[in-house]
Amino acid sequence: MKRLFGFLILAAFFSMLHAQRVLSLDSCRNMAIANNKSLLIAKERMRKAHYDRKAAFTNFLPDFSATGTYMYFSDEISLLNDGQKSALNHMGTSLQQGLTQAATPIIQHIAQTNPQLAASLQQAIQSGKLDGMSTALNQLGNELTDALRTDTRNMWAGAVTLMQPLYMGGKIRAYHRITKFSEALARTQHDAQLQDLILNTDDAYWTVVSLSYKKKMAESFLDLVNRLDGDVEKMIREGVATKADGLTVKVKVNEAEMLLTKVDNGLALSKMVLCQLCGMDLDTKFTLTDENRSRSAETSSLASAERERHLQSRTDLQVSETVPDDAVQRAWNNRPELKSLDWAHKIYEDKVRVVRSEMLPSLALTGGYLVSNPSLLNGFENKFRGMWNVGIMLSVPIFHWNEGIYKVKAAKSEVNIARLQQTEAQEKIELQVNQSLFKNTEAQKRLALSEKNMEKAEENLRYADKGFKEGVVPVTNVMEAQTAWLSAQSDRIDAQIDLKLAQTYLQKAMGTLGPGL
Repeated sequence: MKRLFGFLILAAFFSMLHAQRVLSLDSCRNMAIANNKSLLIAKERMRKAHYDRKAAFTNFLPDFSATGTYMYFSDEISLLNDGQKSALNHMGTSLQQGLTQAATPIIQHIAQTNPQLAASLQQAIQSGKLDGMSTALNQLGNELTDALRTDTRNMWAGAVTLMQPLYMGGKIRAYHRITKFSEALARTQHDAQLQDLILNTDDAYWTVVSLSYKKKMAESFLDLVNRLDGDVEKMIREGVATKADGLTVKVKVNEAEMLLTKVDNGLALSKMVLCQLCGMDLDTKFTLTDENRSRSAETSSLASAERERHLQSRTDLQVSETVPDDAVQRAWNNRPELKSLDWAHKIYEDKVRVVRSEMLPSLALTGGYLVSNPSLLNGFENKFRGMWNVGIMLSVPIFHWNEGIYKVKAAKSEVNIARLQQTEAQEKIELQVNQSLFKNTEAQKRLALSEKNMEKAEENLRYADKGFKEGVVPVTNVMEAQTAWLSAQSDRIDAQIDLKLAQTYLQKAMGTLGPGL
């Protein structure tokens, strides 16, 4: 039971720690970077460009490939027609008939001059010796016919080939450079999205800080007017104040409550926006580091306890007023937009080389090994036999109606467009940097003016509070002084936040805004 009780206490303690989560500007930036989907997409594009560059490099290396095929034909290829086959198969019979027909006139002529020799020749022809020779020749013709059969109904073939580019008009090298520039371009586009995300996160962060301070001011002001309302009620009962004074104070109480409600709603929505950017649940409870930075104002020994509590709500943010002298040059060196346009300009220059390579000769070394069944290396054999081969392949474009020239001119126009866009971007960025510098200067002057107004409002409030306690200052004057103090404090907070954001926008304009800055 004790263990269970201890576990519950420990769980409640960690739950309180989670509920009271404190976030700094850097932690908000890091969470936004880790959870932003657009930034994750940009990282995947960087990874894709990296592998595209590796794939482009393989074009410099030999290309090996293997192919195989099997085909069945309903009929085989025949080198001899039917008449030729029949002639070869009956070659002996035809020869015998020819000899017999040719010998008959000769025998008749010999019989007239030498009957005995004619009888011998006739006996030799009729003895059957020619029949044996005819059979042998017929058999030889059949063997020759069978030897010339191709038996190509079942055909097998396979090949292993090698292709090594020797010269492709500079296409391979240009394409490899394009993929390198594309990888750098993807990296700069990622940096641009990163800076935009950080800028949006900072804007949401400082909006929450501003509204948080204003909430403290509204609560302090509401507490003050409530106390003043109580004092006026006592004074009315004592007869030293009128009911009109009491109604004036109650109106201010209602206004203070309405102001606090508006600030609460605005603060809740601003925290939801920051949660969405940081990838947290919209109902996550957290406190920002800069919400708790405040300093106690100098108070007079004549001020009351309420006055001291009221002035302690005065806030003070850490604001740096340093501005670099070479802001424009830094922007030209660091802005990812300019880097992206520079990489794009280089990509278009290499695209001109790729297009021009189509008009140039290409040379490649080829080699391979070819195997087939039936094989032709030793007649038609139903065996797998192969042979090696090596060669040079040259391709020379001759005439394509000036298509290549037109493509080169179009690619050069893209180069000119990229160069003009780069120049235009430099001019706009210079203007943007100068605008950011002017806004930063204006924010510094506004902060200095708000400090003076704050001192004046505090002094007026101190005298009004003192005079009201002594009964020489009417309640309306006290309310006016309190309203003026609230307005001056609100202006001071806005001036501090504006200066913070102006410096952030200046860093963005110079391209130096990053997670660690």
